[in-house]
Amino acid sequence: VQLQASGGGLVQAGASLRLSCAASGRTFSHYGMGWFRQAPGKERDFVASIAWSGGSTYYADSVKGRVTIARDNARNTVYLQLNSLKPEDTAVYYCAADPSGWGRPTDNYAYWGQGTQVTVSS
Repeated sequence: VQLQASGGGLVQAGASLRLSCAASGRTFSHYGMGWFRQAPGKERDFVASIAWSGGSTYYADSVKGRVTIARDNARNTVYLQLNSLKPEDTAVYYCAADPSGWGRPTDNYAYWGQGTQVTVSS
């Protein structure tokens, strides 16, 4: 599966963004999907993930209550709604696919997109 993330940008603190990740291939609905982010000079961190069916979602404590992950299997797309953005949310956001389908935070995300930059100014 190939992944293409989009929707990043430069926004002010408190604003919202919706990131999208479009997947190629006919088996998108079999994959768990996750979003991760990497800030300059830091390791890549888990943000949110969702099981193949959309029935289970997981969030990092740092974004819980401000972020929503969703998927549309008919459109081969997973979304990440970011609300009440803070300067510390500034990072490159990556989407990734988990072949197991479970989409848990520590599963093996074998496929990665190229990332989209989110910059939040104070």
